[in-house]
Amino acid sequence: MKKEVRVNKNFMTIVMGVALLLMAIVACSSDSVDEVGLEEEVATELHAAFSAFNSDATTIYLDGSNVVIETTGLPDHETVYWGEGNSLYKEEPDVDRTPSIMSSNNNATTITVDATPNLTGNTVATQLNTIGIAVSGASIFNDQEGGGPLNQAAASLDWTGAHIGPGVYHYHLEPKAFTDDDEKLVGILLDGVFLYGRKCTSTGAYPTDLDASGRHTTATQYTDGEEEYHYHIINELYSTTGSYLAFAGPYQGY
Repeated sequence: MKKEVRVNKNFMTIVMGVALLLMAIVACSSDSVDEVGLEEEVATELHAAFSAFNSDATTIYLDGSNVVIETTGLPDHETVYWGEGNSLYKEEPDVDRTPSIMSSNNNATTITVDATPNLTGNTVATQLNTIGIAVSGASIFNDQEGGGPLNQAAASLDWTGAHIGPGVYHYHLEPKAFTDDDEKLVGILLDGVFLYGRKCTSTGAYPTDLDASGRHTTATQYTDGEEEYHYHIINELYSTTGSYLAFAGPYQGY
């Protein structure tokens, strides 16, 4: 009887050892899968839409899973804010111009965005200062100015919905210099999502399926028929400006 007990104990020890070994193998395999799944997707080339950006003002390159956009902030279109004597100076007598002009103001800006936006992430409110870079090379701002509503500074906006003050030259409204009631690319926002004009290239009409941020998923002129998540300038007049907000937020690609 004593011998039988010893055999059973040995058998149970072996069984438990095998079970623990199997559990360790499964755990290691699971960890390996998790580690692979958590690896960031690294883009190997820039999105085709970046070809529309003003190459005289912007330097755009990949840095691992990010895109870095360095810009002089100097747009390639006319405005009163270039100052008299500049070849791109545009006389705008109705603009209550801020004291700064382009040639005496540091407009250089650098932003880093995800090459592949996190579309399962959180919505994030926009803040003051640069919220994106336009194809012209200048900054995009939201619907606030100096911590208050844009209305208080609307008189200083030039013909394309931009001004200097404070800081860099930037657009608040639809930048008519390069998108005026159409489907053209406006720029890219800090969450890595592209912003387009008021119309959708896939239909040629104003999109009717936009959410509160102006986003939806369709093909664009830069996706070769594939659908892609992107923003549009929302086709609703802003206050008394007679124009349309470039982007108020919140971001959806964080």
